[in-house]
Amino acid sequence: MLTYHFCPLSNPVNPMTLQQAENSALLDAKIENVLVSFIILLQLLSLYSYLPLPQPDIKDKKHFLNNEKTLVNIISKHYLYRANLFLTRENTMKKLLLISLFLGSCATLPAQKTSKIPTVYKPVRTEMYQKGWIDFNKNGIKDVYEDPSAPIDARIEDLLSQMTLEEKTCQMVTLYGYKRVLKDDLPTPEWKNQLWKDGIGAIDEHLNGFQQWGLPPSDNEYVWPASKHAWALNEVQRFFIEETRLGIPTDFTNEGIRGVESYKATNFPTQLGLGHTWNRQLLRQIGLITGREARMLGYTNVYAPILDVGRDQRWGRYEEVYGESPYLVAELGIEMVKGMQHNHQVAATGKHFIAYSNNKGAREGMARVDPQMSPREVEMIHVYPFKRVIREAGLLGVMSSYNDYDGFPIQSSYYWLTTRLRGDMGFRGYVVSDSDAVEYLYTKHGTAKDMKEAVRQSVEAGLNIRCTFRSPDSYVLPLRELVKEGELSEEIINDRVRDILRVKFLVGLFDHPYQTDLKGADEEVEKASNEEIALQASRESIVLLKNDKNVLPLNASTIKKIAVCGPNADEHSYALTHYGPLAVEVTSVLKGIQEKLGGKAEVLYTKGCELVDANWPESELMEYPLSENEQEEIEKAVSQTKQADVAVVVLGGGQRTCGENKSRSSLALPGRQLDLLKAVVATGKPVVLVLINGRPLSINWADKFVPAILEAWYPGSKGGKAVADVLFGDYNPGGKLTVTFPKTVGQIPFNFPCKPSSQIDGGKNPGLNGNMSRVNGALYPFGFGLSYTTFEYSDLKISPAIITPNQKTYVTCKVTNTGKRAGDEVVQLYVRDVLSSVTTYEKNLAGFERVHLKPGETKEITFPIDRKALELLNADMHWVVEPGEFTLMIGASSTDIRLNGTLTVSGYGDNVISKNTKDDSPISASTNQGTVNHVIDNDLSTFWEGNKGDYITFALENEAKINSISITFNRENKVSTDFEIQLSSGGGQFLTVYSGTIDTYSRPLTFNFKETIASDLRIVLGSDRVGIAEVKLPQLRKN
Repeated sequence: MLTYHFCPLSNPVNPMTLQQAENSALLDAKIENVLVSFIILLQLLSLYSYLPLPQPDIKDKKHFLNNEKTLVNIISKHYLYRANLFLTRENTMKKLLLISLFLGSCATLPAQKTSKIPTVYKPVRTEMYQKGWIDFNKNGIKDVYEDPSAPIDARIEDLLSQMTLEEKTCQMVTLYGYKRVLKDDLPTPEWKNQLWKDGIGAIDEHLNGFQQWGLPPSDNEYVWPASKHAWALNEVQRFFIEETRLGIPTDFTNEGIRGVESYKATNFPTQLGLGHTWNRQLLRQIGLITGREARMLGYTNVYAPILDVGRDQRWGRYEEVYGESPYLVAELGIEMVKGMQHNHQVAATGKHFIAYSNNKGAREGMARVDPQMSPREVEMIHVYPFKRVIREAGLLGVMSSYNDYDGFPIQSSYYWLTTRLRGDMGFRGYVVSDSDAVEYLYTKHGTAKDMKEAVRQSVEAGLNIRCTFRSPDSYVLPLRELVKEGELSEEIINDRVRDILRVKFLVGLFDHPYQTDLKGADEEVEKASNEEIALQASRESIVLLKNDKNVLPLNASTIKKIAVCGPNADEHSYALTHYGPLAVEVTSVLKGIQEKLGGKAEVLYTKGCELVDANWPESELMEYPLSENEQEEIEKAVSQTKQADVAVVVLGGGQRTCGENKSRSSLALPGRQLDLLKAVVATGKPVVLVLINGRPLSINWADKFVPAILEAWYPGSKGGKAVADVLFGDYNPGGKLTVTFPKTVGQIPFNFPCKPSSQIDGGKNPGLNGNMSRVNGALYPFGFGLSYTTFEYSDLKISPAIITPNQKTYVTCKVTNTGKRAGDEVVQLYVRDVLSSVTTYEKNLAGFERVHLKPGETKEITFPIDRKALELLNADMHWVVEPGEFTLMIGASSTDIRLNGTLTVSGYGDNVISKNTKDDSPISASTNQGTVNHVIDNDLSTFWEGNKGDYITFALENEAKINSISITFNRENKVSTDFEIQLSSGGGQFLTVYSGTIDTYSRPLTFNFKETIASDLRIVLGSDRVGIAEVKLPQLRKN
């Protein structure tokens, strides 16, 4: 039974947050009593129906009491909502009785203070919430979909069988949150008349504080603190659980590429900066924090990470990619997703699928991009990260992109959204469209005649949920028409809804739909340990590009005056852009320097110039004379620099020059920034250039004439402290470039990886006949970055040096800190296929490790190499490893190679057993050769273990006839795994005789197959971290 609270739970606010109440508990109680009494009387007059009354918020309670004529116009929607819930669920006699009792008590009801947010959230309809399960459909029976112990697929089918077409189609849309499409922060009676009375697939960005581009964060009372925000989202969730027929929870989605987009949350560097950390463990921690804070705030799905690969430095969204290497993007994306989805706390949604970041000429129309590249490049560069993150991290969400490829919009491509994504990659989550991508099929791409046709194309292609800034009716109503007219089968609808429900079950929405620990939300979001990780990320993202004569680090004890200038010196907005926290405290570079020096030296500051000039962006095409005011500002910076011992000039980009829909035609410093820098350098004082920006810049003049340059990207809210730590030597910079800095925009496209000799020996030598008609080589290459210390590489080992295509090998080297400071080195492994059937890249990144070394310390680094690092797409567009030689290179950057060696891949018949295996051994393996004998030691506690694609091979007695084998598998997580049994009759060629799936471990299983004469038997694993504890094979060759 619903009960009405006289101090309603629909508005349990902390009195300290409502200034207009003036902390008057008596005033609050009077208002509540009058409101409830009046609402009940209105209900009686309207025969208990929901009243279409005006519902503005109460802005001034005193005005309300003093002006009775405005009573109806200022009835609070929250009180109306609760009163209606009460009145519509009791029989008439009980209502009249309770009304009479209540009206009689109104005059004597004691005054009470407005309720605070409770520490633990409790829903209202308590009869629905049984011990261990929730009666979502309110029938008093535990249905299969309500049973937490039932298999997820069974729960999905049970729920799907109970859903109407109306309920199914409502699951296939997003409702944009407060002040975007949804007008209300909390449920109102009108919701019972809206389309989402039958449920809704997702609610996006609800109460996260974002309003519109260019506007400050929302001041709605439910955006902060975290407990209040979580409570509000619980109330919205409660509407869908308690007030819809089947009680299907909604999926609260939000952005989160640099921390959860909320009024406040832990604020990290933008994704480009995170890429420059090269730190897998750090990305896992950031993913954990992002997922945990999102869930504590009430969100269940975060649109991150971005898995696009950077290709054109002019592109506005370059700030959002991890870098240019598909391998690096995949490695960091895997860690981010594993962290976010840890314990299924939220679903991660990777974006933008597919080929979104290779827009021709960096042009961005409303359809955003026009990618033009070969199918081979699409596969090797753009598909690669998505494929690996889906397969290795279990990505639960994918956002489809705006663009077309080869004439077909991704949004309506069955090939990309179904054949490739679900078929080839094994994706089992749901696909959500980028905002308005469905509409673009007829408004921009022109491949659909109207919205109805765009809906049909999208759903047939594989879209699960439409996301846009429009009412969900615009999608759902034509979708229902298509089904009723026979243009779209309901089975397709069922397939799309299955995926949506699967994600909701996986993240626990049907078992734990509410964020009940409201006190914990305040403790978790922005907690100190999270902020320390954010500071670590800011420090590790900084790259030292130049440091002539060891200008850096600065010696604070010898500096009496330091000049700081530049448009980004005292700027904060770079940390507060869309897709991350909106209102956190930001430490600027100026403030970081001031706090670092603590008054021990005088800090002189002037801005010097604006980020862009009055004629920008036209000033990128032609030079305009300095205005009188611009000249004066530069002269101020020069004057203060002459008074100082050293100058720090903070330049770069910002929200006007970089971001979504902000591609540039130039890579030069915008506006008057170069004029300012030249004037400061001309003083003869030592100058340090700090770049705060979202893309590589062509800073040729600075590279030649400025002694020290730091690239900090957009370093997050802790960026100023991190930069100051680096400037004064409290932190030794160790970031390395994950992008290429061209010398000029005319070199674009210029990326890593590139084809051999495409830049004429990296710019070291001229072309044929001394041709020097163009600039060659990078200003700063991929992988580059300096340190305050030095590192030495030694002792390269490749073991084994000869392998077959499915074998693993291990590459090791030693790295020694030969300097006087502790520091980080990013050790990078590159692979080149020496001879191949198709052209391949000059180098492919195949491994990296960020390692911290004290002065004089040496560490050994080991890189595993498997077939993923050696594969190419052959002439038939199949991924294969071609036998032959591969050059393995270890270095400090893609051009600074310190060690190299040769790995040989042989055909199966050429090298069945590796050199590390004794000639008389009957057992060999593609990996972990030292443990192969565990499979015949009669001890189930010992085992050989491998990953997907690894195998163990048994040499059989001569002319052995074999038709069965007993295998005892071992796996820690007990999840089912695929495997194959293969036989060879010689020559190294194996044929599969048995393939299957097992979920039984630690006991022997017998597998039978057709009797065959064979020389070797092989067991091939279909999953990672699977062990074989024991094998019974009488035909095994004796030593």
